[in-house]
Amino acid sequence: MLTEKQVEEIKEHLERAQNPIFFFDNDCDGLCSFLLLQRFISRGRGVAAKTFPNLDVGLYKRVVELNADYIFILDKPNVSSEFFLEAKNNNIPVVWIDHHETNTLVPEDVFYYNSFYSGDKKGQPTTSLCYQITNRKEDLWIAVVGCVSDSFMPEFYKEFLKKFSDLGIKTKEPFEVLYNSTIGKIARMLDAGLMDTTTNVVNMLKFLMKSKSPYEILEENKHTEEMHEKFEFLEKKRKKFVDKAKESVSRENFLYFEYSGDTSMSSDLANELFYLYPKKYIVVVYIKGAKANISVRGKNVKEKIIRIVSSFSGATGGGHTNAAGAQVSVDDLPKFKENFLKEL
Repeated sequence: MLTEKQVEEIKEHLERAQNPIFFFDNDCDGLCSFLLLQRFISRGRGVAAKTFPNLDVGLYKRVVELNADYIFILDKPNVSSEFFLEAKNNNIPVVWIDHHETNTLVPEDVFYYNSFYSGDKKGQPTTSLCYQITNRKEDLWIAVVGCVSDSFMPEFYKEFLKKFSDLGIKTKEPFEVLYNSTIGKIARMLDAGLMDTTTNVVNMLKFLMKSKSPYEILEENKHTEEMHEKFEFLEKKRKKFVDKAKESVSRENFLYFEYSGDTSMSSDLANELFYLYPKKYIVVVYIKGAKANISVRGKNVKEKIIRIVSSFSGATGGGHTNAAGAQVSVDDLPKFKENFLKEL
């Protein structure tokens, strides 16, 4: 949670920004964080940062291309020092709002707000922090989408249910909402939309920045047809992968699933498998080229991942206490799996 002083400071930055650029993590939490802030001031462009786990300096070219006067970074755990240096050299303020533990040495001139270091025991995602800043009731549904997709049940979900009783369900479990309700379907649709081509992602952002209600997303028309097509295509793949993963259950407390192809959905698969098997440790591996992207779920799994990746050259890992990610060389996968089993 942000303090009242922090909320006011961020609002002042938003008001000063005449042409801001919002770099957000390429998932629903990042997307909804961007939408809440952009719709609050009705200014700025959004850029989905697909690099993991850093916001790399290569993306700084978008600041130049869009002639931005302010940079907002949302839901990214790490930012390269070169990115900050470019911003400093061009005298562009940087506001960074997040909820992850970071390995980045944050420069003194960066305005950094992170609930992880404020003793936040609830583990609020960035969407929740951004809704605290904007508090626009017309954007309540966006805030709920971002929160439940990040496995967080916000206090304002009760308010959402009163307003949109047909879209939600009565539960205290965010993944119940995500997989068994209409607002959960919308969250999965937006996640799917982020996996589309750059042109379609840009079109989706333009549409969402002006959407007045969640019902507009559910309606299939010329503005949403690409989103619906991508969602239906990925839903078929997701169900196929989940069914295959269920066949991989070999130990009482462990599920390991490996796949490849042209579509990465490791985080989504890991979330759903963890929802289906909450007492197991879930490891989902996506192989592309020489690298393996890994999504892991389970009790206190982050500390295990950090210990494991420290033994591999060039490997990275981090995330949240019970939901973490890693990237290792494909050649190191057998050893990674062996070490993970040892951890258990």
